[in-house]
Amino acid sequence: MKHFLAALLFIIVCHVSNGQYTVRLVVNEVGAKKLEDVYVAGNFNNWNPRDEKYKLKPFGLSRRAIILKDLPAGKYEFKFTRGGFDKVETTAKGEDVSNHEITVKEDVAQDFNIPGWKDDYPDKPKPNTATAQVKVIDTAFVIPQLNRKRRIWAYLPKSYATGTKKYPVIYMHDGQNLFNEQTAPFGEWGIDETLDTLIRRTGKEAIIIGVDNGGDKRMTEYNPYDFKNGKGEGSQYTDFLALTLKPYIDKKFRTLKDSSHTFVAGSSMGGLISLYAVVKYPAVFGGAGIFSPAFWTAPSIFDEVAKADLGRAIKRFYFYAGGKEGEAMVPDMDKMIATVERKGNYETRRVMNPLGKHNEATWRKEFVDFYLFIIR
Repeated sequence: MKHFLAALLFIIVCHVSNGQYTVRLVVNEVGAKKLEDVYVAGNFNNWNPRDEKYKLKPFGLSRRAIILKDLPAGKYEFKFTRGGFDKVETTAKGEDVSNHEITVKEDVAQDFNIPGWKDDYPDKPKPNTATAQVKVIDTAFVIPQLNRKRRIWAYLPKSYATGTKKYPVIYMHDGQNLFNEQTAPFGEWGIDETLDTLIRRTGKEAIIIGVDNGGDKRMTEYNPYDFKNGKGEGSQYTDFLALTLKPYIDKKFRTLKDSSHTFVAGSSMGGLISLYAVVKYPAVFGGAGIFSPAFWTAPSIFDEVAKADLGRAIKRFYFYAGGKEGEAMVPDMDKMIATVERKGNYETRRVMNPLGKHNEATWRKEFVDFYLFIIR
């Protein structure tokens, strides 16, 4: 008995000292969708709405539940879905609901009811908000490295049509969220309206190329390493950007082709793959916009950056994180900034908004500062 108690005490002490806890989420009522799968998506799984490891299981006669184990202390946000944010929980009237929030300092158990689902209340058609400067280059551009097709967007400054000037280029991920409210499920960045105004004020012009994400492929396409979401495909995706898409864009448009005028940018997983693109192709990309990077999904990126030879040309890295994006976001960003700065010959900009959340509205506000930093 003494040995048992000692072992139990040891387990409890280790659990508390490691600061890892168990969170049980129970859904008592799922409305009329009793036969369909329910998932939880949050800042603990990069808001993946159909993560099989976060699918709720039957609990009793009619309830569903999931146990999240080994969560570090911190604040977590989440919502319930039926496999996509077009099927996310709502009020009984179909209205959007705020993220659920829990602060984990000990083991937690919470119950929830889901009175409605978004697809039960079809939205009115969203307006097409893309300005005249935005074109869809191709709705099914081939990614030979992954045997897939993707929509590609281009923003061209107003002066492009009437002159012979060549322009720097910024390649951006999650293209459906950049220019058009109609295609952006969580709101757009408003890149085109922002640049129309900025160019008039500063004269700093650039072409923006947007690549749509692959939906359920996003988590693997934007990760260079294997992770719990699947086998990493980020290396092949980066090959596509550098070896397939950039040569096509350089041939189709008047671009400044050298690395000092070629950049890459994105948020969350897009921030991670943007940094990786510069690391893998320093002769192609001269800098990156790294917004709210999901470094927690790719711990190997720190060693890769530390060992990388980024060449002699000055690289510019813009780092942004919000204080409302989870406990690890800002420390991970600062760790990466220190890793980059130890290598020398690089310009970095660190921006941290204590109230910043993990969403397009926040990144939209930060884009101006990034653009003025990266485009000289």
